[in-house]
Amino acid sequence: MRKPKLIRITTVPLSLDKLLGGQLHFMNSFYEVVAVSAEKAYLEKVGIKEGVRTFTLNMTRKITPFQDLTAVIKLFLFLRKEKPFIVHTHTPKAGIIGMLASALAGVPHRFHTVAGMPLLEATGFKRKVLDFVEKLTYSCATKVYPNSHGLAEIILKNNYCSIEKLKVLANGSSNGIDTDYFNPEFYSDTQKATLRNQLTIAEDDFVFVFVGRLVADKGINELVLAFNQLSEENAGVKLLLVGDYEAELDPLTPETLAIIQSNKSIITVGFQSDVRPYLAISDALTFPSYREGFPNVVMQAGAMGLPAIVSDINGCNEIIKEGENGLIIPVKNLNALLKAMKKITEQREVTNILKEKARPMIVNRYEQQLVWKAILEEYKRLE
Repeated sequence: MRKPKLIRITTVPLSLDKLLGGQLHFMNSFYEVVAVSAEKAYLEKVGIKEGVRTFTLNMTRKITPFQDLTAVIKLFLFLRKEKPFIVHTHTPKAGIIGMLASALAGVPHRFHTVAGMPLLEATGFKRKVLDFVEKLTYSCATKVYPNSHGLAEIILKNNYCSIEKLKVLANGSSNGIDTDYFNPEFYSDTQKATLRNQLTIAEDDFVFVFVGRLVADKGINELVLAFNQLSEENAGVKLLLVGDYEAELDPLTPETLAIIQSNKSIITVGFQSDVRPYLAISDALTFPSYREGFPNVVMQAGAMGLPAIVSDINGCNEIIKEGENGLIIPVKNLNALLKAMKKITEQREVTNILKEKARPMIVNRYEQQLVWKAILEEYKRLE
């Protein structure tokens, strides 16, 4: 008997590869999975890696109405030909294009996962446009899955859709965390010492790490300013920035960029396909983001045994419990961030308690198989 067809769509294949890694391969045992995204070469690599068929659809993360309309038409024709049982979209642009084309094509089950809302930082006319697009996306979907309880509350507060359409799966997260892969035991003291030496990090330095896009709405401006002040008072600290800049979409301030260049205690390594070695040599994650869905990096760091300083936003404040596996600070609060960084470096007995609970709290709540099975159960109940 032929398996039902499942189409999963993201704006760019990086999301399929890094944010949903392994999930398509898992679902392919139960459904005929087709991955749809932009960037043909990268998408095809993801298809080979996950063992699924692919279809390239040109999309961008910017507001591009004419290109988006072309994408809707192309996807509509593809869906009419494929006749999938389920279309499941992730990321905002893939959501509107995927849900609209699916509704027009008569796809019976149209799912959209919400994993963050860039529109929350928008204002004026742009915010009105993005609000309209969000509502249209949800109206075309038959089910909407916020990947955190906080996001569900935001959706209801903004009247984007009814509560009947919403459901948070498992304990949150779009993909869970592979705690066998993110395991600090893989890295020996010798390996860690070698990498620290390569990055000019002393054996007794306390290392704060950030993993993600180096952009304003991740709180990088506040993080760099806070660390710059901390490093003036404490020479035994380092800040490790793992990720790329996005100068066009959400640039950092000139002051922040100048500090990154001039402060020798700030180390940038760019985008890394495997962040585990950098987490392994660090002592604490700093993640003062303005908005998130359910941030993978906070789970990854926790699985690697790191406590985290996070902002009090949805997702972050569900993964981190204040005083148990990390510290929670107000959003965009430079002084609170600096105070938390001082606390975690100076009060080592507190830090040790946070470290002890970091990994167990992730393993018990966000193991990847738990999340995958919850999504699969949603699919299976439709058959």
